[in-house]
Order: sequence, then structure tokens, then C-alpha cells
Amino acid sequence: MEFKELECFVVLSEELHFARTAERLYLSPGRVSQLVRSLETRIGGKLVERTSRRVRLTALGEHFLADLRPAYDGLTRAVVTAKAAAREVTGLLRVGFLATPTDVVTGTVTRFEDRYPGCEVELVEVPLSDPFSKLHAHQVDLVFTLLPVEEPGVVTGAELNRVPMRLGLPARHPLARRRVIDAEELAGVALIGLDGPAPRRWREHIAPTTTPSGLPIEQAGTVATSQEGLTQVALGRGAMLICTPTAASQTRPDVVFVPVTGLPDSILGLAWLESEETALVRAFNEAAERHSLHVVAA
Repeated sequence: MEFKELECFVVLSEELHFARTAERLYLSPGRVSQLVRSLETRIGGKLVERTSRRVRLTALGEHFLADLRPAYDGLTRAVVTAKAAAREVTGLLRVGFLATPTDVVTGTVTRFEDRYPGCEVELVEVPLSDPFSKLHAHQVDLVFTLLPVEEPGVVTGAELNRVPMRLGLPARHPLARRRVIDAEELAGVALIGLDGPAPRRWREHIAPTTTPSGLPIEQAGTVATSQEGLTQVALGRGAMLICTPTAASQTRPDVVFVPVTGLPDSILGLAWLESEETALVRAFNEAAERHSLHVVAA
């Protein structure tokens, strides 16, 4: 038996008017008549009498309504309760971040927790070389990640920031004294790349194999995290491309970060499992987008 038929019958019993019933249910009067007839066919008897002057329930309709009403009211309450729970924004949210939690990350968390005091955000570091394993293992609910994402079952929010890249160099490297480096000059350095299941696009973003004009770039091994990479840089074993906000948070005497022109910007966004999207996830993504707009406006 269709719930819509039962709902239509209950509302009609209250209104005793097909047009008003249709208006309450956002249906046409013809559709209301169709649903009532379908219910009567299922039951095998007439539930409603309709004349040019009035609508009333038959004796069978009255008995059916009396039996139906408690179950219908309980079902309606269950639906309302479920909808309210689906909209509720409360509880613990685990959020992954890459490398260092920059202002985009911390600013979003602050904005979210201020707006939803019943929520708590737990930040979890996610390896740059393996950004989605913790998401698929349900160890995090969302992750701040590089865009675009081409991971099956994963959806993303809007672009939160777009920043240029910098090259991390040993402090004694000749290029460390430069104010800026052109991407073509990367042909003269060895870049540290990513190991593990890092997406191919990410590998090329962090350690391109050629310059924009096609000159080959030497590779200097791979690492799992940016901290591992910067340690290798400090030891003079290569150079590493890193986004500007992360570079700004890494103050150390043995590594210098020099802006690089001619490379694609680094784009940050949020990603989560499509099958695990909740009101909590949507609210956090909205907070991230609002924080991003506030930063741009400022």
C-alpha cells in the first residue's frame, strides 16, 4: 500500500474538500481523486462519498480512519524525527590535512566550531603521498586536499585557495639567494617527489619531470610527507616544490623557499566520500567556503 494514498486519505478526512486537500499536498485535485480511487480499489470498498455539495466519509471510511490514524501518526512522527536528525549538526568531525595546518585549515575549524558549539573538530595529518586511504578507511570524515580530484567515490567542494609554488632549497644552494626562479631553471635542480599511492597528477605537480618547454628535470628520490622532503632538502639531497602557505609556516635556518614563476598554482579544497555525506560534512564544507570568501574579501 502506498504511503501517498494513505496520506491523501487522512488529509481529505480532515479537509472534506478535494481542492483544499490538493493544496495542502501540493497536488492537483485530479491527482487527489486518483489516489483515493486507488486506495479504495486496494481495500475493495468505497471510503469517500462526493456530491456537488459536500464530501464525507462512508461508514467504511470512518472505521478505516479510526484504525489507520494511530499508525499513520506514528509513521509521520518517525519521518519528522529522522529528517530532524539528518539536519542536525553536532558531534565529532575528523578532518584530514596535508603537511601543515595553514590558515585555511585552522580558520575553517574556528569558524565551524563558533557556529556549531555542539561540534568538535579533530585534525588528523594525512600523508601527502597517500591522501585518500584514511578517508576510505573512515579514519577521517573529510580531508583538505589538492584539487582537482579524480578518486572514485570521492566528491569535492569549491576551490578554497589558489596559491603559487615555492622551491625549497638548501640554504647554501646558489639559487637560494635568488628573489624568484623561473620554471625553466628547474632543469638545473633535482626535485624530490612523492612515493606511495599519490595520484599521478599530484606527483607531476610536486615533482614535474619536464619544464614547461620540455627540458628534463632530474628526480632526487621520493618521500611520503613534506616534512620528510624538507629534511632531505636540508641535507642537500635535492629540492622540493611546496605551496606558498605551507612554505611560510616552515621557518628553519637550513632551508630557503624561493618563489617559482611559470608553474600551475596549487589549489586547495575539501574532499569526502559521496556515500558518507552528512549534514555535518556539508556544514563544515560551507564553513570552509565562507572562510575562503572572507579571506579573499579581506
